[in-house]
Amino acid sequence: MQDGGEWEHFPHGSDIGVRGYGHRLEEAFQGAATALTAIVADPQRVQPLKKVEISCGAPNIEVLFNDWLNALIFEMDTRRMLFSKFSVEIQEGHLTATAWGEGVDVQRHHPVVDLKGATFTELKVEEHKGRWLAQCVIDV
Repeated sequence: MQDGGEWEHFPHGSDIGVRGYGHRLEEAFQGAATALTAIVADPQRVQPLKKVEISCGAPNIEVLFNDWLNALIFEMDTRRMLFSKFSVEIQEGHLTATAWGEGVDVQRHHPVVDLKGATFTELKVEEHKGRWLAQCVIDV
C-alpha cells in the first residue's frame, strides 16, 4: 500500500488546482489523488478501511491522468467515500489502481465542498530531471 505521495493545491479562479509529484509517474498520480481528497477533507482524518479497484485507459498520459481523477470523483460520489491511500500502476496507456478509504463521516471529516470533475484546464503531466509532475484544475 502506498501513501498519497507529495501534493499541493494551486489557485484557479473559483476552482482548485491539484498537483502531484514523484520520482515515478505513478507517485505523481498518487499525490494528485491525495490533493483531490484534500479539497473535500483532511486526508489524515480518512482511515484506509475499504479498498476500491479502479481501471481506465486513454490515448495519452494527460488524458489518462484526467480520467484517473474523474474515476476517483465518481467513486467518491457514488460510494459516498473519501480516500487516503493509493496504489497506481501504469502500463501502455492503461492505469490500474487501488484506493483505500472509508465512508464519509460528516462529524469527523467535515466535508467542505462537492467535486464536479477534473478538467483539461492547466492539464500537464511531465518529467523534468527525474521528477514527475501531474496537475489539472478541479471544478468544484
